[in-house]
Amino acid sequence: MNELLDLLGARTGMVSAVGAGGKKTTLYHIAMAHPGTVGVTSTVPLAHFPSSLGAVEVVEEGGLIVDAVVEAAKENRVVAFARPDVKRGRYGGLRSETIARVREAGVFDVVLVKADGARMRWIKAPDDDEPVIPDDTTTVLPIVSAKAIGEPLTEQVAHRLHCVESVTGANYNEPIKPAHVARLLAHESGSLKSVGDAEVIPVINMVDNTELEAAAVEAAETALAMTDRIDRVVLTCNLSSSRLVAVVSR
Repeated sequence: MNELLDLLGARTGMVSAVGAGGKKTTLYHIAMAHPGTVGVTSTVPLAHFPSSLGAVEVVEEGGLIVDAVVEAAKENRVVAFARPDVKRGRYGGLRSETIARVREAGVFDVVLVKADGARMRWIKAPDDDEPVIPDDTTTVLPIVSAKAIGEPLTEQVAHRLHCVESVTGANYNEPIKPAHVARLLAHESGSLKSVGDAEVIPVINMVDNTELEAAAVEAAETALAMTDRIDRVVLTCNLSSSRLVAVVSR
């Protein structure tokens, strides 16, 4: 797991996950495996934190949350923080400025941020007001599920379907190809939207068998050939405790 932390640029700084197909799973896995102090939060509404995360929760309005998080971090390795529920079972996201104040307090080795929503779909391209990446993010992890490859492009698989069509060139109900995923990962209006100067490390998740691995490797190699903004694509698996499947580098 130490290797995966380094490959994902998740040792220090602020790591923001965007896209679809495993943002929370990836961030929570990082939090549980990281040897240091970790803050976990979101700029968008998110489901309640799972007990498996092993975090102490701080749920407060924005004006009160910074001091509460700092106090909690003095005695707890992982602190998950958010605003009170905006709807049943979903915490509210925090403003980027509030998360920046928490980071500036210096109580965490790394702050992990869910910066996008996808409604449990496997592939997504952002709408005009998405994603919500804090300005001082040091690493952006654009995530897509390998399980989307081969599936027809429909609302059941894709979030912001019209955006996915525009960015990838795939048509409605057309099988999603590795080339479509590559275009998403390499596109300025896709996975590279709003990343600023952060390091960008795409993650193709749910690479749970050899067939999906071959398709994911093809997508990764094509994406690397399309842009110099990324240097590697990390392939991960939901079925493995180590999660790392492969790294495709230029």
